[in-house]
Amino acid sequence: MMFFLILLIMLNTLTLRFKPAPIRFSLSLLSLLFLLVSHVKAGVFKLVTPETKVSIVYAVEDRKLDSIAANLLAKDIERVTGYLPGVSTNLSTAQGNVIIIGTIQSSLIRSFDKNLAKSLINKWECFGYKVIRKPNSKILNALLIAGSDLRGTAYGVFGISEKIGVSPWYWWADAHPVKQPDLSLEIEDYISKEPSVKFRGIFLNDEDWGLQPWAAKNYESQGVKDIGPKTYAQIFELLLRLKANLIWPAMHESTKAYYHYPQNKEIAADYEIVVSSSHAEPMLRNNVDEWNAKTSGAFNYKTNKANVLRYWEDRIKESKGNNVIYTMGMRGVHDSGMEGVKTVQETVPLLEQIFADQRELLSTHIHQDIEKVPQTFSIYKEVLDVYEAGLKVPEDIILNWPDDNYGYIQRLGTPAERKRKGGAGVYYHASYWGRPHDYLWLSSTNPALMREEMTKAYIMDARKIWVLNIGDIKPAEYNMQLFLDMAYNVDPFMSAGYVAKHSETWAGSIFGTANAKEIAGILSGYYKLAFERRPEFMGWSRTEPTTPVNYTAYVHHRYGDEAEKRIGQYEALEKSVALLKPKISASLQDAYYELVEYPVKGAANMNKKFLYRDKAWLYALQGRASAQNYVDLARKSYDEIVKATDYYNNSLANGKWKWMMSMKPRELPVYQLPAFNAVKAQGSSLFIARVEGLKDSALVDVPETQELPAFNRYLKKRYFIDVYLSADSSLSYQVEPSAKWIRVSRTKGLLSSRNSFTEERLWVDIDWTKAPEQLLTGEVNVKAPGKEYRIKVTGDNRRLSALENYEGFIESDGYIAIDAANYTNAQERSGRKWTILPTASAGRNWVEALPLDAKVDTGEQPVLKSAALEFDFYNLNSGPAKFYFHTIPTHPLNNQYQMRYAVKVDEGPVKVLNFKTVGRSEEWKENVLRNNAVKSLVLPNLAAGKHKLRVYMIDPGVIFDRIYISLDGRKSPYSAVEQTYIGKKNK
Repeated sequence: MMFFLILLIMLNTLTLRFKPAPIRFSLSLLSLLFLLVSHVKAGVFKLVTPETKVSIVYAVEDRKLDSIAANLLAKDIERVTGYLPGVSTNLSTAQGNVIIIGTIQSSLIRSFDKNLAKSLINKWECFGYKVIRKPNSKILNALLIAGSDLRGTAYGVFGISEKIGVSPWYWWADAHPVKQPDLSLEIEDYISKEPSVKFRGIFLNDEDWGLQPWAAKNYESQGVKDIGPKTYAQIFELLLRLKANLIWPAMHESTKAYYHYPQNKEIAADYEIVVSSSHAEPMLRNNVDEWNAKTSGAFNYKTNKANVLRYWEDRIKESKGNNVIYTMGMRGVHDSGMEGVKTVQETVPLLEQIFADQRELLSTHIHQDIEKVPQTFSIYKEVLDVYEAGLKVPEDIILNWPDDNYGYIQRLGTPAERKRKGGAGVYYHASYWGRPHDYLWLSSTNPALMREEMTKAYIMDARKIWVLNIGDIKPAEYNMQLFLDMAYNVDPFMSAGYVAKHSETWAGSIFGTANAKEIAGILSGYYKLAFERRPEFMGWSRTEPTTPVNYTAYVHHRYGDEAEKRIGQYEALEKSVALLKPKISASLQDAYYELVEYPVKGAANMNKKFLYRDKAWLYALQGRASAQNYVDLARKSYDEIVKATDYYNNSLANGKWKWMMSMKPRELPVYQLPAFNAVKAQGSSLFIARVEGLKDSALVDVPETQELPAFNRYLKKRYFIDVYLSADSSLSYQVEPSAKWIRVSRTKGLLSSRNSFTEERLWVDIDWTKAPEQLLTGEVNVKAPGKEYRIKVTGDNRRLSALENYEGFIESDGYIAIDAANYTNAQERSGRKWTILPTASAGRNWVEALPLDAKVDTGEQPVLKSAALEFDFYNLNSGPAKFYFHTIPTHPLNNQYQMRYAVKVDEGPVKVLNFKTVGRSEEWKENVLRNNAVKSLVLPNLAAGKHKLRVYMIDPGVIFDRIYISLDGRKSPYSAVEQTYIGKKNK
């Protein structure tokens, strides 16, 4: 330590000579020195060895959480070693190696180290570790786990549990630790920092098809037959292990109100969990279960104020002395607007009066100083309109900004709002029931999006409370882990690329480092495909009102068959899951099924169910004999979901999770087996060859002369020809290219209905080393008895001087595809810039307009001087062009911004585009269903040759995903097709 003090003095002396830069350097040294003081190497602490058996002593004067944490740590040590340490409050009997647990207020901790207590004083939920050698004659080594408060102590205890290999998910995901008969720890003296967000927790919601039936019929079937104290004890333990502190309890009709069971609040007190309530439950009241309209009248503050106030007052009295946060304001009985008001203007003064009346109750019964009573106001759904209309919320109330239910935060604070005494927070969804469509089955909220939105919220000072709507907890385990890890320590997540590392670390903590990278890759692929379209949205149906399923927007006859590519990606994930499964230890097979296998199987088969259904319908229109095969494949996919879900409920973990998993929440159409009612068309030919890109995708009798999309030397693509039977038969076919430079994947084959092999896909490409450097013309002749098709093959193998050493995007098959992060050039102006976000789990990197506090000027000259992305592109043919700009459908940072950017092609005019949406409009619905906002620009005549597209920053927070330029007027793809990029640079 003396060495570092001397070094610091020397560096401070240097700062007198070299200012100002050395000052920054010396400050960083102070930080380094603090880290060195806070993390001092202390060596090995033996827990269980042949010679050593650790014991645990906790502070007797602390409240019950110390005892809970101490005994859970003992059980964790037993889970790893088989040895259960003794747990006691009697220090005098302790000997050998001892773990000492307590808050800094306890005499136990102070008797060992007063300096440790001093370093934690006045801190929120912090903890420290310190190893003391031979503190007395009987104790050889003491490991102190001291907390600034009770939760801080618990976090420190469970931090040791994680160090010995016990995952927070050991119970909720059956993530059993690796057995170690000898167990020692490398322990450093350590002081944690305060959590990034003060209140961090979850909302148990839409529990009707998972958590509630599981608790009622399984876990608490011998008790309250509901989500009750036994379930909440397990949930509260999980929260503490994840360093969280807050719960919004379950509140649907299927579940009794949290306060219905007196033991619930006692359990929360034991675990020191802060209890609050959702946006629709003011004053901790579950209106769905507790408000009785027959006895109390309408839930209408204008006409029934006395009864409503009495209803709230009773709960306030009951909750006195509890650790709670009161939800302020008023909505309807459930998730609906306030009763008795017709306009926003009428709602504002009434809601302000409700605030005043609620606060009078709180100051009367809880604390005279109302600012010492924790309160929050969720600005959710229609309440946002009321707030924007000028609603005055008392300064000390925490503003809780919500997302739009689909992962996009609707609004954050203005500079003035960010200065409010009460601060702000975020209510975020990883599960949702409502329009345009539910997603209650699988966990499909993308980690990259969650990181982007929550770090944005943190930067914008929403740091007081973060709540995640987690549905039933399962199967959203990773979403919950990620969210709460960010809430506890947001710093590493400020780098977008950290999400990938976090996923790998989490997988490694459960399944071992040897399997971590592969599992993280599987999960990344799973989330990427779900971000393109959630499994629950694959029916292209809606809720509120519920509509029938429809055909998907995936294109089967162009872009290499979008639908087949998606099926292939899911099947590759399924294969990876199956190949990895034997490498997972027997003790972790249940965890693997819950966290990896079931989500992948479920999503894969939901996609295949609809994409095969689409193929059955399309191929029936085309008259293919194979149409029925795809009906069978769709049914098989549905059956696979049934089978996987049955295993989850009835066999997994010996029936532990029976009733937890429903594959049909709310029995929505998307979850059913789709109807197959297409009648197969009858054509005039038994044998048919159909090229990729044939404009009439439903044509039965295709022409005998067709043409494949044009090839070019710069992109080296391939295209397909489908050959198939139109009726039951058997025949052989031959494929004859007219030139050596034309390559075909097969030159002959046999189609037969006897073995259901009635179709085959042939791939055609060019061997550019054999092709002459000129415009190419040839053909592929496909022959079968009595039928011949001439497929024209064209290409361009000329060395175009304009494209020599060219780096940019070029036309292919009538379009140009661009990933936003692969820009040609980025211009930073006055601190404004487009910044690449490494977002592998979203499929490709995004580019965001930063900084978030940038000022906006929409005049043409200021726009042209703003930060810009440049994309060089080259079109081979002149004609009309339609540009589709795909952005992530985020919302304006606050009411001082919109979602604007400007575009310009060459020296043409500047066009400002704005994807801001209002309310739950049809545009917003489409945006959240596809996770893209799409705006367009049409140029009536774009000359062939080189061009430059510029995208200018206007509003901060705009996130660019990709650009698609249609040059032939045909249907654009649903998915992000492969970039048509040539050159060496690829960001």
